[in-house]
Amino acid sequence: MTKIPKTMATQHPDNVRAPYWKKNGDGFISSSEETTECMDAFRNLGIEEFMWDWEGKFADEAVVDRLFHHHFDYFKKNPLGLKRRLTFRIPNTWQEKGYSLIRSLMVVLTSEDFARDLKFYAPPIFEIILPMTENAEQLIFIQKTFRELSRLKSRTFSKFHKNTEYVRIIPLFEGVDTQINAKKILKKYLELHQKTFKFTPSSLRVFIARSDPALLSGLIPTVLANKIILSDLREMEKGYGIKFFPIIGAGSLPFRGGLSPLNMKKFLLEYPGISTITLQPAFRYDYPLPKVRQAIKYYNKRPTQKSQVVSSVDRKELLILIAVFEKEYQSRLSKVVPDLRHIFESFPCRRERHPHIGLFSYDRKINKVRLPRATTFTGSFYSLGIPPEFLGIGAFTNIKLNDFTLINKYYKNHIRDIVHAGKFLNWGNLKKLGEKNIAWQDIDHDIKRFESIFSIKCGPRRTKSEPYVKLTNLLLAAKDSHIKVQKLIVQSGILRKSLG
Repeated sequence: MTKIPKTMATQHPDNVRAPYWKKNGDGFISSSEETTECMDAFRNLGIEEFMWDWEGKFADEAVVDRLFHHHFDYFKKNPLGLKRRLTFRIPNTWQEKGYSLIRSLMVVLTSEDFARDLKFYAPPIFEIILPMTENAEQLIFIQKTFRELSRLKSRTFSKFHKNTEYVRIIPLFEGVDTQINAKKILKKYLELHQKTFKFTPSSLRVFIARSDPALLSGLIPTVLANKIILSDLREMEKGYGIKFFPIIGAGSLPFRGGLSPLNMKKFLLEYPGISTITLQPAFRYDYPLPKVRQAIKYYNKRPTQKSQVVSSVDRKELLILIAVFEKEYQSRLSKVVPDLRHIFESFPCRRERHPHIGLFSYDRKINKVRLPRATTFTGSFYSLGIPPEFLGIGAFTNIKLNDFTLINKYYKNHIRDIVHAGKFLNWGNLKKLGEKNIAWQDIDHDIKRFESIFSIKCGPRRTKSEPYVKLTNLLLAAKDSHIKVQKLIVQSGILRKSLG
């Protein structure tokens, strides 16, 4: 088995600053620049894996050709597929039309041919990520489709060199419910895999989402669901004799994971058992480069720890807590989201997304209210001065004393994360919004009750926070100016070191 990468660079649109390798321009990264970005992640940052995203965006199909053509000597020393990984996140054909799916799978096959012609004898791409995995049948379908496509290509175009017929697949569990039920899905997958391919994989990488479940269910339910799936994977290793290597997809702001170069060690204390961490563009481009390199080097060398075990008794209680906090979050959110529509529509673009996908990709909804992507959502709330970490915290007033102990046990940094988000809270904007929409008054009361329960204070504390408060004030007043709103989002993003 090849070495499991510790660090994975991604193409999430969350960077506010231009990449340091880009001489001119803003933070937008075109599809033609993504090969340069990939190579920089390998060579200059020491990142071991790069996720090439085909989901809802344009992707350069010649990525492997370009990498080998322009950096042949580098990959002779660091073979792609062995010392460095390029992993495709393919489209979910049940959510997005299959044009890009067919293209992405063909690139996997033709890249193998090109690598062989250049005397690289390991397939450069042998593993793919399926986003929004909901059942085992989807995973098997993709693998069977790849096998059929490989056989067709070999018969038609590669009579003397047959392509690899098997591709490894990484399920990406994106919702709280799917993470809680991942054990059942994986058990079914292993059964179907044995039946279909006549063997059981010795290992499996499992991708655990951190942003999207927070968008749909809130901060507390997401972290608790993360801990449940990590515990379940540890338990399954014993029963199935298979090794699981979890990946977690975390952004820099607490709502999206709280993984930044300055917070690496605290993040790892929260998430023992993770094999691979995603280093999103905000992590790579919005912090001082020496700190970025230092954090990457630290994690690449750090041994993987064991996941925290969730007992059966605790699991039942956690499921109740997840439901309580999720209901509170969704109730608050659905009533205030319409007030941010103009901010969502003005949010700066950082990648070349498919125009037919649009702002509301995959039709994410809560109580029939449509939501944008997690980065846009998070950045919009922060830019208004009301971090989304505060949505749903009123549930703390509805739980028992023992529940506080349980949350502390499985989400160690929950107070710290919310306090950090509180540095970007604008009480004045919350009050002004509450004058027109009573739902904001409820959030105001939730925060004050939270402060009382935990004896803490939320809001700007130092003089250096004044520029951020001013920017959020200006944004609230700039409803009719698309360009001005966009500029204010960028300016506030620079101060919080992430677009969203």
